[in-house]
Amino acid sequence: MAFIENKKARFDFELMTTFEAGAELYGHEVKAIKKSMGSFEGARVVVRGGEVFLIGASITAYQQSNTPKSYDPERARRLLLNKKEMAELATLEKKKGLTILPIKWYNKGRRLKLEIAVARHKKKYDKRAALKERDEKRQIERTLKNEYSLLVIPRKCRNKFPALSGDDRLRHVDSVFYVRNGECWRTP
Repeated sequence: MAFIENKKARFDFELMTTFEAGAELYGHEVKAIKKSMGSFEGARVVVRGGEVFLIGASITAYQQSNTPKSYDPERARRLLLNKKEMAELATLEKKKGLTILPIKWYNKGRRLKLEIAVARHKKKYDKRAALKERDEKRQIERTLKNEYSLLVIPRKCRNKFPALSGDDRLRHVDSVFYVRNGECWRTP
């Protein structure tokens, strides 16, 4: 279950590899994340001095009255990764055109985890192609929903469909059929 997601990252960036990281957080920050009180706007991950930090992510105070006065919602938070993953992130960060972005906060058991990804910024034409593909997919789904109805014929009811009873394969497995204007056909 994702508590906070960076939805814009999947649109603006091409995600190449993902990592799972723990984080050093205060108790009230954990409660705030579980209530989805934060954002990844302008956030990024950097590797400095052999450690990995989350910078620019905002986690608002869970309760304003109980939060310490010195609390900074956008403080740098250290991420917990093993040495091999830190070394891999350090080499990927140095490559031109690559960034490391936070994708989502989620829980794994009782622990909060942060999914981070190495990403490359999409060009304008890539974004347009993604929008066009998404719109076409939505249009196809809408057409199928409105014009076709899905009919699953149980074994017991197959004798009620004489046009379909001749197919021997229909007697052994439940089949899925599309019905449109009274005509019925089986899916491939």
